[in-house]
Amino acid sequence: MKKNRIISNTILLCSLPAMLLLNSCGHTKGESEKESVAAEAPATQVIAVQKGKLSSSLKLPGELIAFQQVDIYAKVSSFVKRLNVDVGSEVKTGDLLVTMEAPELTAQLNAAESRLKSQEAIYLASKANYDRLYTTSLTPGTVSKNDLDNAKAKMNADMANLEAAKSSYREVADTRNYLEIRAPFSGIITARNVSAGAYVGPTGKGSELPIVTLQEQQKLRLVISVPESYTSYLGSNSDVSFTVKAYQGKQFTAKVNRLAGALDARLRSQRIEMDVTNNDKKLLPGMIAEVSIPMNTADSAFILPKSAVVNSTTGVFVVKVENNKAVHVPVSTGREVDGKTEVFGDLKVGDLIVATATEENRDGQDIKKTAFQKDSK
Repeated sequence: MKKNRIISNTILLCSLPAMLLLNSCGHTKGESEKESVAAEAPATQVIAVQKGKLSSSLKLPGELIAFQQVDIYAKVSSFVKRLNVDVGSEVKTGDLLVTMEAPELTAQLNAAESRLKSQEAIYLASKANYDRLYTTSLTPGTVSKNDLDNAKAKMNADMANLEAAKSSYREVADTRNYLEIRAPFSGIITARNVSAGAYVGPTGKGSELPIVTLQEQQKLRLVISVPESYTSYLGSNSDVSFTVKAYQGKQFTAKVNRLAGALDARLRSQRIEMDVTNNDKKLLPGMIAEVSIPMNTADSAFILPKSAVVNSTTGVFVVKVENNKAVHVPVSTGREVDGKTEVFGDLKVGDLIVATATEENRDGQDIKKTAFQKDSK
């Protein structure tokens, strides 16, 4: 009995190293399989680079302003005698808007007219005297040359005084004409700040506010400020569309007519104006518009999914696949539209690019291509 127990223990001790060895071999084999699976390159979706054009639009706020606007003030100190227009009045070029009165101007005009008539009479007398002396001098020895010269000099002096009197009269007459204010262009009166009997003038309390404000509204200006980055998309005669809150769902069109040709030093943007026909007067000066600017490029560029571009701390790049290896290609990006982006760099049509790239796609890493797409657009 004791002998059998000793034999059994001996067998157990001998078999223990063999079991440990077998267990060790099995464990090493499993780890090797796992490492082999881990070392295999992951399957990565790639796409082929293609050229194309991105079509999009840029929305900017704009303002509608009157094509012409003028605040009308009094040129001379006077009182409003009659106001022929009110807010909302439509006027034509040359229509009489305001009549004013200034009694002192009438007195000045009468005085200037009297001086003019007096000087005219003096000149006519001097001229008649010179003409008689000249006719008499044609007979030798009748009139001395000195008398004739003196008569001619007085006639010329009186003629100069007559011209001065005429100028003075015209000056007062022109000033008196300022008592009538006429419309410089056709439009609508949008503001009236005085009533009949009010004192108005170029200085003092009567000049604080304009008598009336006139706007041309059959044609409006649509004014926008385009940031520097987008100035290349708009040129003369470019078409744009816009909307206003007053007419939801209705789209209006306009054409670029004037470009500032320089950037505003403060906003770094270019002022652009468009003429808007407004015969029905639905649009009003002061309305804020949302302007849609088409951003169509003339030249095609490389178009890739936004996910293919990696923006890391070291720079912007895409991962190109060459000989099943990852190659980082530095690029710069342009516009982005619907998940697509313009890419500029050392690429050519047909290059294979990782569709969804990250910084984990290290330069030189093995790449197993899958789900190859010929067209990236």
